[in-house]
Amino acid sequence: MMEVKEALFMNRGEGESSYAQNSSFTQKVASMTVPVLENAVETLLSKDIHLLQALNAADLGCAAGPATFTVISTIKRMMEKKCRELNCQTLELQVYLNDLPTNDFNTLFKGLSSKVVGNKCEEVSCYVMGVAGSFHGRLFPRNSLHLVHSCFSGHWLTQAPKGLTSREGLALNKGKIYISKTSPPVVREAYLSQFYEYFTMFLNARSQEVVPNGCMVLILRGRLSSNPLDMESCFTWELLAITIAELVSQGLIDADKLDTFNVPSYFPSLEEVKDIVERDGSFTIDHMEGFEFDTL
Repeated sequence: MMEVKEALFMNRGEGESSYAQNSSFTQKVASMTVPVLENAVETLLSKDIHLLQALNAADLGCAAGPATFTVISTIKRMMEKKCRELNCQTLELQVYLNDLPTNDFNTLFKGLSSKVVGNKCEEVSCYVMGVAGSFHGRLFPRNSLHLVHSCFSGHWLTQAPKGLTSREGLALNKGKIYISKTSPPVVREAYLSQFYEYFTMFLNARSQEVVPNGCMVLILRGRLSSNPLDMESCFTWELLAITIAELVSQGLIDADKLDTFNVPSYFPSLEEVKDIVERDGSFTIDHMEGFEFDTL
């Protein structure tokens, strides 16, 4: 059976249905959270800039949309600003763009070549490379990264939650593809448990890769409510489940496929993320904030 990480990817290319042409919401999120990234880079460079020759940054779950361009441009601009303020030697920026092997790295780098990398004679020379693999495991050597950024990707899971089938082989989340008001409690528990496992794996891997005094900026799709059944968390998946059910009624999709499919994603609350970080102990939280976005 094909694993989720081999089958799940954003639409490739630059056509009308491609992720590159339909990622305006993610770009909006990246643009609105620029001040958070600016503050992180400012803090990072205020510590040991005189010891740095190059700043190593990673953008995890970058996909192939323009949000990545915003991230790189922001880091580069802040580095240039800090160098001018301190009248220090010119720094170099190395950025690692990570996503699953099925990601459309060709479209991503095609856009980068003209929008971000630029002339190596600029104040901050920028070098970019791709790193294919799941961020739930190790991707980089120990103590090699100064800054880790991830925008709207940490809520994805490598696989759907375990335990959503009874001993008799019956689907426990029948007719649904995510947590819903009709889902039994075991479904909610399974999703939280799976997110806890994978987010802990993410933190453990990064704790080995990030240098002492390094930092991470993580922007997750989550929920402000403590209730996982809140409309803000379930609404999109509920609409999709209804749509698939209609296709089942028309005989276009087998009912078993709907009953056994569960989205490999979880929208955590602020409290859940904080609890996992504190229990894991690999990182401390300097700043945590919930943002509301208009999805229309």
